Amino acid sequence: MKTQLPTHPLRSAADLDPLMAAIGDARVVLLGEASHGTSEYYIWRAALSKRLIQEKGFQFIAVEGDWPDCFEVNTAIKQEALAPGFASRLLQTFDRWPTWMWGNWEITALVEWLHQHNRQRPLEQRVGFYGLDVYSLWESLQEIMHFVEKQGDGAVEAARRAFRCFEPYGNDPQEYAQAVAYVSQDCENEVTNMLRALRQQVASQQPDGLPSRERNFNADQNALVAVNAEHYYRAMLQGGSASWNVRDRHMMETLDRLLTLHGPDSKAIVWEHNTHIGDARYTDMAREDSVNIGQLARETYGRDQVFAVGFGSYEGSVIAGKHWGAPLEKITVPSATRGSWEELLHNQLGGDNALLLSEELRQEASLRHPIGHRAIGVVYRPQFERFGNYVPSIIPERYDAFLFIDQTQALHPLPIHADEHTPPDMYPWGE
Repeated sequence: MKTQLPTHPLRSAADLDPLMAAIGDARVVLLGEASHGTSEYYIWRAALSKRLIQEKGFQFIAVEGDWPDCFEVNTAIKQEALAPGFASRLLQTFDRWPTWMWGNWEITALVEWLHQHNRQRPLEQRVGFYGLDVYSLWESLQEIMHFVEKQGDGAVEAARRAFRCFEPYGNDPQEYAQAVAYVSQDCENEVTNMLRALRQQVASQQPDGLPSRERNFNADQNALVAVNAEHYYRAMLQGGSASWNVRDRHMMETLDRLLTLHGPDSKAIVWEHNTHIGDARYTDMAREDSVNIGQLARETYGRDQVFAVGFGSYEGSVIAGKHWGAPLEKITVPSATRGSWEELLHNQLGGDNALLLSEELRQEASLRHPIGHRAIGVVYRPQFERFGNYVPSIIPERYDAFLFIDQTQALHPLPIHADEHTPPDMYPWGE
């Protein structure tokens, strides 16, 4: 492919001007990453998020993280005064493997900026930070117990029954999934009844203002996580796309609920891996009947209201593990394989970074067909990457824009001791 693609220089936050113009009045901006361990992806997403918040009035950032941990961050950044160093201490609560995804210095800087930004705004207008993911079954159950026992009314017994149902499995969702795989007894009814009872309890209250509504929303969301996590862990053993689809549909449902919470004119920024935010219909995921939040958001809100930004690089280093649950390592990322999207950009740009807009790329006939596009996960073995780390993608349809950083460096993790209960291996494509 020798066609010269239209590109824009990418050196500083000011170079995001064409991207800001292309985003226009979109309600949802999806920001991807080609790995969960690359510093530049976090830095550029933060730079774009700050501009979206300041210049276009976006109300919250929602990330590929657990709801309870992220809600602690959300609560902290909306407070008036916090002790120096609060952000790094707060992010050390992200002790679920892979700990480095949100427990890192790049996110520390963003959290501190969000707090400073919020201090200048009325409480009702402070920017939020939320988790979209579905993994926190046990943590969410504990949060629900604290909430209902403090309230002291109808949902207490339903929450206790749900908690007791999961107790025999300790803190191991894989053990629960394996235990109920071949029997009719599971905890689905218990968590569903708990969600119903909690919603009846919350509906009887009349919260005044966003902070009060948000407290009730937090309890309701934890119950929803418990329901969908129970579905997710049972679906894991089915193989195929079942558990992936439960997960991304939960993230889409959570995003929609957050937009409703913040009002009809609210706007959201989403941080997730490219495999989640890039429309699945324009990758080989579609052959396996997999959906993702990029596809679902476009279908829900309309393509003109959703703007997806992909990220990628040619070579560098990354934080990842050699196997599931392994200690984090700084791993060398080799040059992209021949014929890949990343190699094409490297050869054209000669080592420079660039912003590409899909509206301009769609004029190129050569990009109307799939091209290999690298996806690095929390498990990464570079010697095998050409066998499973390239997702065939129609780039101008999968994304609305693309940020290419030729040489990237590994993320800077905080010193966090991982929880002993490593979650089961549930990321396809190494994601």
